[in-house]
Amino acid sequence: MADVPIDEQVRYEVADGIARITINAPDQGNSLTAAMRDRITDRLEWSSADHNVRVVVLGAAGERHFCTGANLGGPQPEVPARPDDAPDRLLGDAARMIRRGWQRLVAAVLDNEKPVVAAVNGTAAGGGANLVLACDLVVMADTAKLVEVFVRRGILPDAGGAYLLPRIVGPQVAKELMFLADDVPAERCRELGIANRVVPAADLAATVDELAGRLADAPTKALGLTKWLVNRSFESSRHTAFEEEATAQELLTASVDFNEGLAAFRERRNPTFRGF
Repeated sequence: MADVPIDEQVRYEVADGIARITINAPDQGNSLTAAMRDRITDRLEWSSADHNVRVVVLGAAGERHFCTGANLGGPQPEVPARPDDAPDRLLGDAARMIRRGWQRLVAAVLDNEKPVVAAVNGTAAGGGANLVLACDLVVMADTAKLVEVFVRRGILPDAGGAYLLPRIVGPQVAKELMFLADDVPAERCRELGIANRVVPAADLAATVDELAGRLADAPTKALGLTKWLVNRSFESSRHTAFEEEATAQELLTASVDFNEGLAAFRERRNPTFRGF
């Protein structure tokens, strides 16, 4: 797809407070070239700062694949020249590639100030599976599946998988999924707590739209700070967690939506949140 414009390979649109990022490369299993991966990262970082955006939906074109990980076929990012007599790969090259690539993408989901909803239409494998794990809410078609495929290729999980998966399913189940690399059907993902909802494939778009609409109408800053607290909870002591909760609450009191919520409660009406 080298001749396809990047804005077609990664579509981005904002309407009614919902930013939609769509991976549009179904003929390559919605695998991500370096350019596609970096464009999704950039769009996630942009949506986090855009006050017109109140929720992000990450989805994919087609019916078979959500994202099957890295596509090594496209042009690679420019790197500094190296000495003529240096080997093709030097110590530090692989780690640097991981940090600048898929780790940066996953971090852009985790650090996004808005809720990120994964609309999983089909297979999510490798880095694509871990991209799903990073999202705040996951809706899967009943025909979709998740595959921690790495050991089938003789490599270890990247894209933050060994950090994310044990926090969702526990270490023993995480090891099973990663050691055996079996397909995990959507319903099993729901049982394990990976998927929030599993719906018939024909209902995926409508279900995600309804969920995204609810989040877009919610107090965006409250959601963002809640996300921040929950994401930090596994690394925090009780003392630190309580301190951060109090600090976050203090910050939130300065928001327009906080005061609108209190006013609506006093006046016995439904609040109208504006997202700031």
